[in-house]
Amino acid sequence: MTRIGLIRHGSTLWNKEGRIQGHTDNPLDGDGLRQAAVLAERLNGESWDYIYSSDMLRARQTAEIIAARLGIPLAGLVPGIREMNGGLIEGTTESERVERFGSGWKSMDMKLESQELAQQRGVQAIEELAARHPGSNILVVSHGAILRSTLKGLVPSLDVSELLKNTSITCIVNTGSGWTCELYNGAEHLDG
Repeated sequence: MTRIGLIRHGSTLWNKEGRIQGHTDNPLDGDGLRQAAVLAERLNGESWDYIYSSDMLRARQTAEIIAARLGIPLAGLVPGIREMNGGLIEGTTESERVERFGSGWKSMDMKLESQELAQQRGVQAIEELAARHPGSNILVVSHGAILRSTLKGLVPSLDVSELLKNTSITCIVNTGSGWTCELYNGAEHLDG
């Protein structure tokens, strides 16, 4: 059985401002650093063999904090799980998008990465990690939109309409006959 814990990175200033981050390489803010430490404490009592991260700074910082607490090295950076490209709306808030493009901006071609392409690259990245470490428990730190797209590809019946919280963990398991989801958007560690 291969178990993967999919983690959304800690918070950034742009998260708080409601800005689309996409491929912009933002660092964690103070809250994000604390969230990562709290999640690391939660995971410390569990058995994890490897930790991987998106190649983007906010995910890598989150993964490094967790890796240090768990005493396992960061096994690698995986470009296939970087956030979806935000195209023309990257760096903007909703009000800025309306001001710049009008209220119908969602129906316009904003040069966004398609859900299909994002899902394809995310699924491929997770399947490759699972094949590299069969029977292992693997943590993967990534981003909200790409994780939801990837999950929809791995577990098609899963309802991914709930947005993933910063430093939430979603656990999926493959016993040889496909992926199932044990936990979606687990963020109880943030309640304390």
